Amino acid sequence: MKWQGRRGSSNVRTSSGGGGKMVGGGIGGIIIAGILWLVFGVNPMTALQTGQAVTGGGSSETSTEVATSTDRDTQFVKVVLADTEEVWHQIFNEAGSTYKEPSLILFNGQVSSACGSASAATGPFYCPADQTVYLDKSFFVEMSQNLGITGDKQGSSEEGNEGKAGDFAQAYVIAHEVGHHVQTLLGISQQVNEASRQVTRAEANKLSVLQELQADCFAGVWAQRNQERVQFLEAGDIDEAINAASQIGDDRLAKASGGAVVPDNFTHGTSQQRVQWFTRGLESGSVQSCDTFSGAL
Repeated sequence: MKWQGRRGSSNVRTSSGGGGKMVGGGIGGIIIAGILWLVFGVNPMTALQTGQAVTGGGSSETSTEVATSTDRDTQFVKVVLADTEEVWHQIFNEAGSTYKEPSLILFNGQVSSACGSASAATGPFYCPADQTVYLDKSFFVEMSQNLGITGDKQGSSEEGNEGKAGDFAQAYVIAHEVGHHVQTLLGISQQVNEASRQVTRAEANKLSVLQELQADCFAGVWAQRNQERVQFLEAGDIDEAINAASQIGDDRLAKASGGAVVPDNFTHGTSQQRVQWFTRGLESGSVQSCDTFSGAL
């Protein structure tokens, strides 16, 4: 993946504390059928104000500062987040709306958010209450060592754009979490919490899967639109993302842990589903292709 030499986002911060008491609720899992098409024309700021009320707002006891590190991983994250900003600004502008950029906090070990505390074991997550993506940098190592998510290439042949095996898989993970931010801007997260309180746990899990698959699709949309914008993909990059989506399917993770594969407990989707929806977004480059909820309710 070619990423060096492009703008880095100013919205990336590093955590300088964490582990304190949390305020606010967790992340929900659904939208009602067809809501995407109804809310896309709504002013995102109106949706955000509603979202704060639904999620309980909250405050974080973690202090942060703008990321100034020059290490490779920090610079990579800043460029990828900037790429998502460029693409989603364009998509929202095309719809006559305004995109509000999320923050991204890099942390080590443990962090506090308005949605609760998290550790490296939690994995990357998005908190709608503070519109922030949280990412422990050790997750990239985890992807490679324990999940087998790497790339086949040895790096870009173009001077100044040296790639790293597995980098596009990492970008896919960030784009997926930004996809949840888009869902919040569109009012989807608000529908998530309300509807999940009205169904059984098994039904809520199934609806959570649909939201996660939509975020996978949004990640594919971003990849396609960013490719049109800066031609950043290299041979093997798409295979990296597809492999990543496959490796983190609920069914595969259940088998890897030695537990029983129980579909009612799935919250993110099977390997096949995750690959399917990422690919759909990638091939279309259109949010309208990401209607995971059609006929679901």
